[in-house]
Amino acid sequence: MPKASDISKGDVVAINNEPHILEELKKSTPSARGAASIYHLRFRNLLTKNKVDYNVKGDEMFAPIDFEKRSVQFLFEDRGEFTFMDLDDFSQFTLNLEDLEDQKPFLVEDMEGIFALITDNKVVAIELPPSVNLVITQCDPSLKTASVTARQKNAVLETGLRILVPEYIESGEVVRVDTETGKFMSRA
Repeated sequence: MPKASDISKGDVVAINNEPHILEELKKSTPSARGAASIYHLRFRNLLTKNKVDYNVKGDEMFAPIDFEKRSVQFLFEDRGEFTFMDLDDFSQFTLNLEDLEDQKPFLVEDMEGIFALITDNKVVAIELPPSVNLVITQCDPSLKTASVTARQKNAVLETGLRILVPEYIESGEVVRVDTETGKFMSRA
């Protein structure tokens, strides 16, 4: 059974016998001598999609949950239904827009590197790769004035995601985006 101090973002544990994924983790250490660190954890129930917050000490135990991770490919989206294919047995499954609200801006057709989290023979969530490559479809023009500081400008990606990019990036370029923060990482 993992302790609060041992789990990390993206880990799945059982809370009230239901699968929950850790979305946020903050640690605070009181200044008093001998005081234990407090972990502020935000979980999302993978079945109901509700968020649950816990403030616990590092030695608080969480029950592990049996789940399977399978490599999948995103095929296409049709009227709010996202279709994926299992890369092992080529079976297909769909998830609703509500199931993927935070991940939708990073999904492009034929994308691989995604994992499906399966419990009780049901896909409850997907796990994106740490970063994805996306094409810039539109961005603000660059200013040709000299500046000491690095400036950024707005850009719209092929999925509709809006991010800030360095001033030298142009429309049509492929950029790498962090799927956790939604921020520009580099040119791809």
